[in-house]
Amino acid sequence: MLKYKPPKELRALFIIHYSPILLIIMIGPITAVFGIWEIPANKFMIIFSGIIIFILGTFVYFKWELFWHKTYKGQLVTGGIFKYIRHPHYTSLIIVGFGLALFFYSLFAFTIAIISIPIMIWSILDEEKHLIHQYGKEYKEFMKNTPWRMIPKLF
Repeated sequence: MLKYKPPKELRALFIIHYSPILLIIMIGPITAVFGIWEIPANKFMIIFSGIIIFILGTFVYFKWELFWHKTYKGQLVTGGIFKYIRHPHYTSLIIVGFGLALFFYSLFAFTIAIISIPIMIWSILDEEKHLIHQYGKEYKEFMKNTPWRMIPKLF
Protein backbone atom coordinates (compact mmCIF):
# COMPACT_ATOMS: atom_id res chain seq x y z
CA MET A 1 0.00 0.00 0.00
CA LEU A 2 1.35 3.38 -1.00
CA LYS A 3 1.77 5.67 1.98
CA TYR A 4 1.77 9.04 0.19
CA LYS A 5 1.19 11.92 2.55
CA PRO A 6 1.26 15.40 1.04
CA PRO A 7 3.44 18.00 2.75
CA LYS A 8 1.62 20.11 5.35
CA GLU A 9 1.60 23.18 3.13
CA LEU A 10 -0.25 21.21 0.44
CA ARG A 11 -2.84 19.71 2.81
CA ALA A 12 -4.53 23.10 3.23
CA LEU A 13 -4.75 23.34 -0.56
CA PHE A 14 -6.51 19.97 -0.71
CA ILE A 15 -9.19 21.37 1.58
CA ILE A 16 -9.49 24.43 -0.67
CA HIS A 17 -9.81 22.16 -3.75
CA TYR A 18 -12.72 20.20 -2.39
CA SER A 19 -14.56 23.09 -0.69
CA PRO A 20 -16.36 24.30 -3.85
CA ILE A 21 -17.60 20.75 -4.59
CA LEU A 22 -18.83 20.35 -1.02
CA LEU A 23 -20.58 23.73 -1.16
CA ILE A 24 -22.25 22.80 -4.43
CA ILE A 25 -23.42 19.50 -2.92
CA MET A 26 -24.82 21.31 0.13
CA ILE A 27 -26.36 24.30 -1.67
CA GLY A 28 -27.53 22.64 -4.89
CA PRO A 29 -30.43 20.68 -3.39
CA ILE A 30 -31.78 23.86 -1.78
CA THR A 31 -32.74 25.01 -5.27
CA ALA A 32 -34.81 21.89 -5.85
CA VAL A 33 -36.44 21.92 -2.42
CA PHE A 34 -37.28 25.62 -2.20
CA GLY A 35 -37.35 26.60 -5.88
CA ILE A 36 -34.84 29.44 -5.42
CA TRP A 37 -31.74 30.38 -7.42
CA GLU A 38 -32.91 28.37 -10.43
CA ILE A 39 -31.03 28.64 -13.71
CA PRO A 40 -33.43 30.44 -16.08
CA ALA A 41 -33.49 27.82 -18.82
CA ASN A 42 -35.21 24.56 -19.74
CA LYS A 43 -34.96 22.51 -16.53
CA PHE A 44 -34.82 19.14 -18.31
CA MET A 45 -31.98 20.23 -20.61
CA ILE A 46 -30.02 21.75 -17.72
CA ILE A 47 -30.37 18.62 -15.56
CA PHE A 48 -29.56 16.31 -18.50
CA SER A 49 -26.49 18.41 -19.39
CA GLY A 50 -25.43 18.31 -15.75
CA ILE A 51 -25.60 14.52 -15.69
CA ILE A 52 -23.50 14.23 -18.86
CA ILE A 53 -20.90 16.75 -17.60
CA PHE A 54 -20.80 15.08 -14.18
CA ILE A 55 -20.18 11.67 -15.80
CA LEU A 56 -17.39 13.19 -17.93
CA GLY A 57 -15.76 14.74 -14.85
CA THR A 58 -16.09 11.50 -12.92
CA PHE A 59 -14.49 9.62 -15.82
CA VAL A 60 -11.53 12.04 -15.87
CA TYR A 61 -11.23 11.78 -12.07
CA PHE A 62 -11.15 7.98 -12.04
CA LYS A 63 -8.86 7.87 -15.05
CA TRP A 64 -6.42 10.02 -13.03
CA GLU A 65 -7.03 8.22 -9.73
CA LEU A 66 -6.53 4.69 -11.05
CA PHE A 67 -3.51 5.60 -13.17
CA TRP A 68 -1.95 7.59 -10.33
CA HIS A 69 -2.28 4.86 -7.72
CA LYS A 70 -1.11 2.16 -10.13
CA THR A 71 1.89 4.16 -11.34
CA TYR A 72 3.11 6.60 -8.68
CA LYS A 73 6.06 5.41 -6.60
CA GLY A 74 7.62 8.79 -5.81
CA GLN A 75 8.75 9.56 -9.35
CA LEU A 76 7.39 12.17 -11.73
CA VAL A 77 4.41 10.65 -13.56
CA THR A 78 4.31 11.66 -17.24
CA GLY A 79 2.38 8.85 -18.94
CA GLY A 80 -1.30 8.03 -19.29
CA ILE A 81 -3.59 11.05 -19.01
CA PHE A 82 -0.55 13.13 -18.00
CA LYS A 83 0.62 12.99 -21.64
CA TYR A 84 -2.23 15.37 -22.46
CA ILE A 85 -2.68 17.57 -19.38
CA ARG A 86 -0.47 18.15 -16.36
CA HIS A 87 -3.27 18.45 -13.78
CA PRO A 88 -6.12 16.02 -14.52
CA HIS A 89 -7.19 15.99 -10.87
CA TYR A 90 -7.97 19.72 -10.81
CA THR A 91 -9.61 19.46 -14.21
CA SER A 92 -11.88 16.67 -13.02
CA LEU A 93 -12.91 18.61 -9.90
CA ILE A 94 -13.95 21.62 -11.97
CA ILE A 95 -15.88 19.46 -14.45
CA VAL A 96 -17.63 17.58 -11.62
CA GLY A 97 -18.48 20.90 -9.94
CA PHE A 98 -20.11 22.29 -13.08
CA GLY A 99 -21.93 19.01 -13.68
CA LEU A 100 -23.37 19.00 -10.16
CA ALA A 101 -24.33 22.69 -10.35
CA LEU A 102 -26.24 22.04 -13.58
CA PHE A 103 -27.77 18.83 -12.23
CA PHE A 104 -29.17 20.81 -9.30
CA TYR A 105 -30.12 23.59 -11.82
CA SER A 106 -28.83 26.03 -9.23
CA LEU A 107 -27.56 29.45 -10.26
CA PHE A 108 -25.88 29.84 -6.86
CA ALA A 109 -24.10 26.46 -7.20
CA PHE A 110 -23.10 27.40 -10.77
CA THR A 111 -21.58 30.64 -9.42
CA ILE A 112 -19.57 28.61 -6.92
CA ALA A 113 -18.34 26.41 -9.78
CA ILE A 114 -17.18 29.54 -11.63
CA ILE A 115 -15.44 30.84 -8.50
CA SER A 116 -13.63 27.50 -8.17
CA ILE A 117 -11.74 28.09 -11.44
CA PRO A 118 -9.35 30.79 -10.14
CA ILE A 119 -8.94 28.78 -6.92
CA MET A 120 -7.80 25.77 -8.93
CA ILE A 121 -5.53 27.88 -11.13
CA TRP A 122 -3.92 29.41 -8.05
CA SER A 123 -3.45 25.90 -6.62
CA ILE A 124 -1.93 24.65 -9.87
CA LEU A 125 0.55 27.51 -10.05
CA ASP A 126 1.50 26.95 -6.42
CA GLU A 127 1.84 23.20 -6.89
CA GLU A 128 3.97 23.65 -9.99
CA LYS A 129 6.47 25.69 -7.96
CA HIS A 130 6.67 22.78 -5.53
CA LEU A 131 7.05 20.24 -8.37
CA ILE A 132 9.82 22.26 -10.03
CA HIS A 133 11.60 22.38 -6.68
CA GLN A 134 11.08 18.63 -6.18
CA TYR A 135 11.87 17.34 -9.69
CA GLY A 136 13.90 20.21 -11.20
CA LYS A 137 14.85 19.86 -14.86
CA GLU A 138 12.74 16.73 -15.23
CA TYR A 139 9.56 18.67 -14.42
CA LYS A 140 10.57 21.59 -16.62
CA GLU A 141 11.03 19.14 -19.51
CA PHE A 142 7.62 17.63 -18.70
CA MET A 143 6.14 21.15 -18.85
CA LYS A 144 7.61 21.59 -22.35
CA ASN A 145 6.35 18.20 -23.56
CA THR A 146 2.91 18.66 -21.96
CA PRO A 147 2.22 22.38 -22.26
CA TRP A 148 -1.43 22.23 -21.19
CA ARG A 149 -2.23 22.39 -17.50
CA MET A 150 -5.93 21.54 -17.61
CA ILE A 151 -7.52 21.74 -21.05
CA PRO A 152 -5.55 20.89 -24.22
CA LYS A 153 -5.09 23.86 -26.54
CA LEU A 154 -6.72 26.22 -24.01
CA PHE A 155 -4.90 26.29 -20.67
